[in-house]
Amino acid sequence: MGSQEVKLLCFWVSPFSKRVEWALKLKGIDYEYIEEDVFNKSHLLLELNPITKKVPVLVHGHRTIAESFVIIEYIDETWNSQYPLLPRQPYQRAIARFLANLVDEQVMKPAFVAMCATNEEREKAMNVIREAMHRIEEEIKGKKFFGGENIGYLDIALGWISYFIPVWEEVGSLEIIDPFKYPATYAWMTNFITNPMIKDTLPQRDKLIHYFHNMKREYSST
Repeated sequence: MGSQEVKLLCFWVSPFSKRVEWALKLKGIDYEYIEEDVFNKSHLLLELNPITKKVPVLVHGHRTIAESFVIIEYIDETWNSQYPLLPRQPYQRAIARFLANLVDEQVMKPAFVAMCATNEEREKAMNVIREAMHRIEEEIKGKKFFGGENIGYLDIALGWISYFIPVWEEVGSLEIIDPFKYPATYAWMTNFITNPMIKDTLPQRDKLIHYFHNMKREYSST
């Protein structure tokens, strides 16, 4: 089953898409990358993911899987002899899943709001982020990666922080992750982003800056 053709529908600026790319590359899986325009969705995307109509979507043979965390677990279980991603202990797997979802809800969403908003709305978002970041800092302290010496599931899940947060900080003229308050997290960000397999998949920073400046203007006008 693992030898069947693999295709991945992505959007270049999507951190959710990046997660799946990272998982495939770390596993050494060959795949066809299909870029999607999420503002003008293709018939292929609507056919493969008619419910949420979102990327990423993984196609493996005749199977179609959506949602980044679900896809990563599918990849890990299907190619289970190649570079394991999820912890093997049930408790550690549960913690990794919990933290991955926590950061999506309490860092990613409010960080985007903080980038775009001002005054009270920004401060409210920052308070949510600070609480989550204390938990992340404690989890990564004393480690190179959340997975130990190698990148694992939680590193992939949180890896967007290492590249997107500095961009959002620049666009929003704010500091989301203070390197003095979160030194272990900051060190992890550097370790993650400088890994050759990760680095090769990152979009151009100036394109990201331009894209999110436009997003900020749209947010402010609503």
